[in-house]
Amino acid sequence: MANMEVAQTILHQLGDRKFIVMTGAKNLIGSHNSFSCKIGRNSKAISHVKITLNSKDLYDIEFIRIRKYEAKIINSYNDIYCDQLKDIFEENTGLYLTL
Repeated sequence: MANMEVAQTILHQLGDRKFIVMTGAKNLIGSHNSFSCKIGRNSKAISHVKITLNSKDLYDIEFIRIRKYEAKIINSYNDIYCDQLKDIFEENTGLYLTL
């Protein structure tokens, strides 16, 4: 079984179950250094998000739109601190993580 600490930490920083409920996240996938998921409908038409821990101990984020079997990276950020994850997610998807 793969070490899922990084994926669990990223999900915790986004808000754990609140994140899943507020965004309609499903197909949660974790690896030894990343977390990705499919999110619900949103105003920016983003369908997937991938967050990766880089070698600087910071995060790289990709906002992806998948349509008709073609994936297109809509926006990506490098070297993001953990306290910026929620703001960047909300800005790029239009989905709020808190009430």
